[in-house]
Amino acid sequence: MSVLKRMMRYLRALIMGKLDEMEDPELMINETLREMKENQIKNRELAVQAITQKNNLQAEVDKLERSVTDLENKATRSLQSGNRELAKTFLREKSIQEQTLTTMQTSLAQASEASEKVKIAIKADEERMKIRAAEALAMKTQMKQAQIQIEINKALDGLQFSDTEQEWNKAGDRITSMQSEANARAEIASTSVESRMREIEVSQMDVEADRQLEALEAKLAMGGNPASRYNTTEVQQVQTVGGGGSATSSSSTASNGNGASAAPESDIDRQLRELESRLGGQK
Repeated sequence: MSVLKRMMRYLRALIMGKLDEMEDPELMINETLREMKENQIKNRELAVQAITQKNNLQAEVDKLERSVTDLENKATRSLQSGNRELAKTFLREKSIQEQTLTTMQTSLAQASEASEKVKIAIKADEERMKIRAAEALAMKTQMKQAQIQIEINKALDGLQFSDTEQEWNKAGDRITSMQSEANARAEIASTSVESRMREIEVSQMDVEADRQLEALEAKLAMGGNPASRYNTTEVQQVQTVGGGGSATSSSSTASNGNGASAAPESDIDRQLRELESRLGGQK
């Protein structure tokens, strides 16, 4: 009957376009377990019926055994009371019931044997059901693992890898070039800043030199021509010490004046500072 039901379900699934769903392993396992559970329930019901029949036979056998015993007692009492015909009637009825009892005892023995077999079959079916349930759980786990592996393989097959090594190297070269350009610009900017700083320092030195020169000119304007007095005093000192060395001293002074005019700018600044200190000492 279960085979016919299964065939009907397959035909219905084929007609409705759901055969793939019917062939799903999990559905097949669940369907098998369901059928086993249904058969187990039916077998248990049959076992109950068989045991009930055996119990009924046992009750009839017990009843006949009591009746046979009772008839034998009645025949004995009738014979003791001298009523031989009544005793004979009881014995005849007892003989009929003993035949029936023998038949029923045979049926009872068969029913008892069948009941025991049914009990053993039920226990075996329950054990088989437990084993199938455990196997079904293991099979479902294996199926889930297989499905996961299939999905993973599909995902791996769908991955796309492109050869980007050339673009990667080009990007690296571009970054290196940009870094070199940035370093060059920083170096140029640093050089430009240093040049500007040197220009500022030179400008400050020129301003300081102009200031000192203006201060010297102001002092000279306020005190006459200290240079001529200095030269006259020096010539007189030379004449007093050396007699006729005035021409030499004068020529030496003249040569010093010419040399001063031809000296570099740094020497001029030095001489101006020395002259300024001397003028300060004369005051």
